[in-house]
Amino acid sequence: MRAAIIQQPGSITVGERPDPSPAPDGVVLRVGACGICGTDLHIADGEFPPSPYPLVPGHEFAGEVVAVGEHAPGDLRIGDRVAVDPSLFCGHCPFCRAGRGNLCANWGAIGDTVDGAFAEYVAAPAVNCYRIPEEMTYRQAAVIEPLSCAVHGVRRIGVRPGERFLLVGAGTMGLLLQQLLQRGGADVTMVDRNRDRLKLAAEFGATATATDVADLHDERFDAAVDVTGAPPAIEAAFGALQRGGRLLIFGVAADDARVDLSPFRIYNDEITVVGSMAVLHSYGAARDLLASGQVSAEPLLSHALPLAEFPAALDLMRSGAGVKVQVVPGFAG
Repeated sequence: MRAAIIQQPGSITVGERPDPSPAPDGVVLRVGACGICGTDLHIADGEFPPSPYPLVPGHEFAGEVVAVGEHAPGDLRIGDRVAVDPSLFCGHCPFCRAGRGNLCANWGAIGDTVDGAFAEYVAAPAVNCYRIPEEMTYRQAAVIEPLSCAVHGVRRIGVRPGERFLLVGAGTMGLLLQQLLQRGGADVTMVDRNRDRLKLAAEFGATATATDVADLHDERFDAAVDVTGAPPAIEAAFGALQRGGRLLIFGVAADDARVDLSPFRIYNDEITVVGSMAVLHSYGAARDLLASGQVSAEPLLSHALPLAEFPAALDLMRSGAGVKVQVVPGFAG
């Protein structure tokens, strides 16, 4: 099969890989669509420590079942249309036993630690597959994974009706978080340097938008979410909190990144700082939110490129063009 391969950090090719076979408890999918996210850029740059090389990345995906392992649980059949939770938890470490599999001591994920879906075919555990409605396209279904991360993030930070939230970063994740927070009754202000993305945030219902936190004229917020992973943005979001505020670190920063936050202010103002890591018991909820129309994916889908143009898709993601860049292996260009 054809696949995009990160041979080592900075070296990317599109070439041949052996066709995957289903594990006894797994399936193989023909990939319908796979989205690029910031983690893929970190993997390409060698900034995501769990990733081995060479690796076929791609963890935001959906497709058609084409092979089923002989002991696969459930009732999946060839031809089923599914989206896949890429999480690979061991199930037996202390974190898994405590119900916190996303902190698994042996954590893995399809496309992050084993070959993923920037390919014509991908293997997955059958239990990770979620059927999607016939009216949902594969491109829309590939947004379920980032939405499931956003669902987990909102559960981590919490939201109460009437709260004022600051979101820093209006990419795919920021716009999904915005929709979820607004459904929880929050008033959302969005900050991003990209005015086209701010326009989309306004269309989704943001109360206010700005290209810099400094432009908000010392407004104070009940809670803030950084979706960029950039230390200056994290520090600005922290500075915009009112006393008793909450800060969610959602964006993926480089492993060696550092921020300057006042411990006295965290103590004196009782500021809560929390993180949110990937997916945790949130994939099914995300599928249902998208299927019911409570969250909209279609306005986010800006680019679809064929597999052969994977390096160009990464460049588009880096450039900030559009919102969600996806690879569609069956698309000839």
